[in-house]
Amino acid sequence: MFKFRFIPPMYLKGQAMVEIPPNHALCRLGQPEWGESEMNGKALNRKTIFSAWTGRAKRAAAIMVLATVCIPWSSSVHAAAQEDIRVVIFADLGSKYKATVPAVTLKSSEGLSVGQNSGGSFQAWMGLPDNTARFSVDSYRVKVLEGNEATAIKAAQILQKTNDKPTVFIGSKNGSSVYQVYAGIYASEQAAQAAVQRISSATGAQAEVKGNKHWSVGSYGSEQEANLVRATIAAAGFDVFSVIQSRGQYAVWVGEESNDSKLSTLKTELESKQPKLTLSKVSVTQTGLMIRQEAGVTTGSQAMSHYMLSGSNNSKVIVNGGNNGIQVVERSQRTYRGDMEISMTSGQLALVNDVPLEQYLYSVVGAEVYSSWPAEALKAQAVAARSYALAQGNRFQIGNVVDGTLSQAYNGKGSEHANVSEAVDATAGEVIKSGGKVVEAVFSSNAGGVTADASEVWNSGGEAFASVDSSGDTTAQKGAQQWYHVLLSSGQTGYIREDNAKELEGVTEAGLDKITVTTENTNVRPIPQIQSAVAPVAKAQPGEEMIILEKVPQSGDYAWVRGPFTAAQIAKSLQGKVTGTVPTSINHLDVTKRGPSGRVLEVEANGSPLTVKYPDMYRSAMGGLPSTLFDIASTGSYTVLGADGATSHISGAQGTQILSASGSSTSSGNGVIVMNEDRHARVIDKTQSFIFTGKGNGHGLGLSQWGANGLAEQGYDYKKILQHYYKNVDIVKE
Repeated sequence: MFKFRFIPPMYLKGQAMVEIPPNHALCRLGQPEWGESEMNGKALNRKTIFSAWTGRAKRAAAIMVLATVCIPWSSSVHAAAQEDIRVVIFADLGSKYKATVPAVTLKSSEGLSVGQNSGGSFQAWMGLPDNTARFSVDSYRVKVLEGNEATAIKAAQILQKTNDKPTVFIGSKNGSSVYQVYAGIYASEQAAQAAVQRISSATGAQAEVKGNKHWSVGSYGSEQEANLVRATIAAAGFDVFSVIQSRGQYAVWVGEESNDSKLSTLKTELESKQPKLTLSKVSVTQTGLMIRQEAGVTTGSQAMSHYMLSGSNNSKVIVNGGNNGIQVVERSQRTYRGDMEISMTSGQLALVNDVPLEQYLYSVVGAEVYSSWPAEALKAQAVAARSYALAQGNRFQIGNVVDGTLSQAYNGKGSEHANVSEAVDATAGEVIKSGGKVVEAVFSSNAGGVTADASEVWNSGGEAFASVDSSGDTTAQKGAQQWYHVLLSSGQTGYIREDNAKELEGVTEAGLDKITVTTENTNVRPIPQIQSAVAPVAKAQPGEEMIILEKVPQSGDYAWVRGPFTAAQIAKSLQGKVTGTVPTSINHLDVTKRGPSGRVLEVEANGSPLTVKYPDMYRSAMGGLPSTLFDIASTGSYTVLGADGATSHISGAQGTQILSASGSSTSSGNGVIVMNEDRHARVIDKTQSFIFTGKGNGHGLGLSQWGANGLAEQGYDYKKILQHYYKNVDIVKE
């Protein structure tokens, strides 16, 4: 008899990558896709963390909205101190996090102001016009061409289809308006020079590298004064910019050169044509906002103000949008509470949302779990999310967390709900502690019936983590349909949802049940789930009979099926994720070692171990599985367990019989049906592929969100829920 191992009703631990609820994503550690970094967040007390996060002791409580545009603001009124968290939205932080855009568009219904933190409070420099502005950084870029509007639009449309995204500015030179097309930002002059070759080839333009080296011709007390000087220099044919340096202080900078040699050449030209100018070299550490006008050709909007931040990695400006928040167009048009900080890291634009911690949690909890869940489940999530955030320290250099599932799902105001806000407020300041330190309270969507032991996830852990029962995870299946795994008369196999078929009386010669289809054009799916983007195995018509191989739950957060994956697909997915050489031909895959919860610790291919950095990596190594609480079934072979305990693999090529849908045996098929003692059957054919069946969604360590929902429905309060999932901990208010 072939060897079948079915996973008992236990919880799966897995990283949070869920589609239910909408935008639901689980707190997990590691690389953005698979959580590959170590659990190295520091557990610090809140006072220490916030001291490290920001020097601000006060936040603006009232922001004036100016009727005029681009004029200095008066001093703002400030409220008492609030503790903030810094959320990285865009930045190039190397292997830790990378999400970059050449520019960001910020909007606010209350108007935008820009300024800096000074003396522990926000000081507005000026109000921004039209409640909308674009921001980028003064780094390496490619100037594609300058000309009329039609020429600029044509070039921009070509580049829009490439990775060298364009920006079109409207300027003035030699007394006339001119459209200037740029591409980038690039991290280095070499990267920009490489882009020149691509861009010139694509557009036919004589592109050139530009950079952050400028000459200053003086400082001025207003933008109007600076603009008068700028207009005179522009009329002589130079690229020249008015620059905001602080509240009430402006400058005029000439040129945008990429190196000192080009800057020296520019100086010679300036002294020749504008001999009365007094030139001074702008320090590369000088903070300033270069004021430009963007045409809106690539943004699909009207012309708007564009501000380029110049300076070093320490240079930054703050954008405030009032109580209604700031919309970030490039981040799915989400609106965020708090302020936006513009800075530069690794030569790229960095955008950080500086927001009060409790307001951050309104969004996080709303994105992580359903707002309709019981209040105690929402409170448990709030305390876990708060603890996780506070345990991060300066994990991401310029911020404490990022806005995706590498930290916690954070979608701004769009994921807030009154029920969630009440749960956050009801637990304000409460954290999970163990040994006097805040616990890095990781969580996942669904543990599949039993949570993970830390050794099954990242080869490490702490006193707060142990494998525990999570039977509440089954609440994820409420209302879900069952599916029949069927064998068609053609020899094909697939899945039909139960409401499209009915079971027939009697069984086949082999003792298997049968169904008949009741709905026209019923799709036979490759897995028990509707996948509109995946072609069905076949279409069945009413009256057509099929053999039932087994009946299974709909693939979801609790129970799931993935595949079938061909041997070639598995081999490709293994590349770069396992140490050693990947087999060129995979005949069979076997789970050879499991941890305390039943999660996979070792998989062998053709009898040789596939070694990964840590066990949870098997999810990505095997093509993106929801969890590591899985079994593997081969469509091309089955395993026979002998009386002496030895196992052997029998391939589909060694058997040629198949049972037809009528139940009769025939030798004309392409495979053989095998059945275990529980009457679960499957078809073995000559085509080698692998099907994964499992439970749970995410790494499974710590709190199971669906499990918490189940416990709350049973009457547990949030503290008991948390102390069930995190061991030897206290829930304290700080």
